[in-house]
Amino acid sequence: MTLSETEALELDANDPGHRELFDVPPAQGGDYPEVAYFAGNSLGLRPKATRSELLADLDSWAALGVEGHLDAARPWLPYHELLTGPAARLVGALPSETVVMNTLTVNLHLLMVSFYRPTRSRHRIVIEDSAFPSDSYAVRSQVAFHGYDAEDAVIRLRPRPGENSLRTADVVEQLGGDVALVLLGGVNYLTGELMDIPTITKAGHAAGAIVGWDLAHAAGNVPLALHDWGVDFAAWCSYKYLNSGPGAIAGAFVHERHLGADLPRFEGWWSTDAKTRFEMTPESRPPATADAWQVSNPPIFSMSPVRTSLEIFDKVGIEVLRERSVRLTAYLSELLAGFEVITPADPARRGAQLSLRVPEPGAVSRRLRFEYGVIADSREPDVLRLAPVPLYSTYHDCWRAAAALAAVMA
Repeated sequence: MTLSETEALELDANDPGHRELFDVPPAQGGDYPEVAYFAGNSLGLRPKATRSELLADLDSWAALGVEGHLDAARPWLPYHELLTGPAARLVGALPSETVVMNTLTVNLHLLMVSFYRPTRSRHRIVIEDSAFPSDSYAVRSQVAFHGYDAEDAVIRLRPRPGENSLRTADVVEQLGGDVALVLLGGVNYLTGELMDIPTITKAGHAAGAIVGWDLAHAAGNVPLALHDWGVDFAAWCSYKYLNSGPGAIAGAFVHERHLGADLPRFEGWWSTDAKTRFEMTPESRPPATADAWQVSNPPIFSMSPVRTSLEIFDKVGIEVLRERSVRLTAYLSELLAGFEVITPADPARRGAQLSLRVPEPGAVSRRLRFEYGVIADSREPDVLRLAPVPLYSTYHDCWRAAAALAAVMA
């Protein structure tokens, strides 16, 4: 680490983010009042506006009771529609292709009901070997549900020996005629690698497969163009880079070419067309939009923080955030030059995350927090993750993290 604290402060003066919009926790150790927060890839910080906006929705319940469905300042009946446009803009989709609902893995299962349609000759699913465990559990259970052996049917992609990231060409090479579904993370949770979504999607389609993406670490982190890339389906959570609170309601995308198609789908009260919902007929009349994949009526008080967060992204713009993210992550990378970073060095192949190999990462993370006021994220057995989030992280935060890490490792 060679850059000075003064230089970090000068960079912040010339390239400020939007830290003032967020509640930053107080530090429990170190020389600064607030933490240097690098765990936004696990749980984002709370926007200051979230509390008042959520209380306003709660007050509608107190004042109106059931009449809030139609008479609240933000009526509950169509409330989810307030999130559709901003979410679509964030992931590069049409509003008709986008819905905010459920949680990430629930959405993946609901989408696989429609898009994982295995046959004896084509039933394999391609994922990363370092996929988040929930994705592994989901695809293995889907394979088993259809009567196939997960050990054979799930293809787990590994980097080449001695490498930490997947090469796009190696991914494409695995997409044979027996692959029914490609389901990869847009940004890998462990390494921070940004996958080549358009190239892999195109190759998957050329092989005759359906291509879906888990965007848990990509939504709100990197620009996306799901519609133009021809992605079949995608799902994402909202509590990481989207700063909507622990377990926040998630999002889903279905390309318009599948909308209105005769696909198998689980249905419920909110799957039917809103215009005829209260005719109370026994048969669902699903709309030709992604809303057809909804099952239950939306949880308003869970949607409120998502709506507040999406407003920030609409105002600031994901392209602007990406540009600052590249600068901020490059600066942190320079500070960490003496460490083994397993995230790709090319800014075009990573999001707002650097993963380091360190011994006993849990112990290192605890010391960073309680001795230096730096919150990082550990993954056993040997990975420490640092996410400089462009909305609220600063260059000074990066300087603090690098200085603290150097002191701990010494």
